[in-house]
Amino acid sequence: MWLQRQIALRPFTQGLHLITDDIVRALPELRQCRVGLLHIFIQHTSASLTINENADPDVPQDLETALCELAPEDYPYRHTCEGPDDMPAHIKAALLGSSVTVPVTDGRLRLGTWQGVYLCEHRRHGGQRKLVLTLQGDAAAVQQ
Repeated sequence: MWLQRQIALRPFTQGLHLITDDIVRALPELRQCRVGLLHIFIQHTSASLTINENADPDVPQDLETALCELAPEDYPYRHTCEGPDDMPAHIKAALLGSSVTVPVTDGRLRLGTWQGVYLCEHRRHGGQRKLVLTLQGDAAAVQQ
């Protein structure tokens, strides 16, 4: 089975936002995949994706704080035409990356107990973000 779908996420504020449930809701066919991979790609250069802890809300806040220290807005960037948060957003996106791949087993994402997929919105007003979801795997009946 190969399936590809584009989804649009609602606009988020700057920071890391758990989107695992949004992804699962967008792919009801996931339940039919016995074993496979889900590739998640973001079509933007000022936002990124990561997999990280989904239990303690301090984790995404601390990650955002650390990223802002690594790419501060007050650095003397040359690319400034889109506002002071744009070039730092590009740097953060380059550090984290534009895609993640998650194993699929018996119709479910095979994330660890404390893992979730995060949209990392690096702009203050990034707007709607688009993801391309590509599911590949064995479409045999799910084992119970």
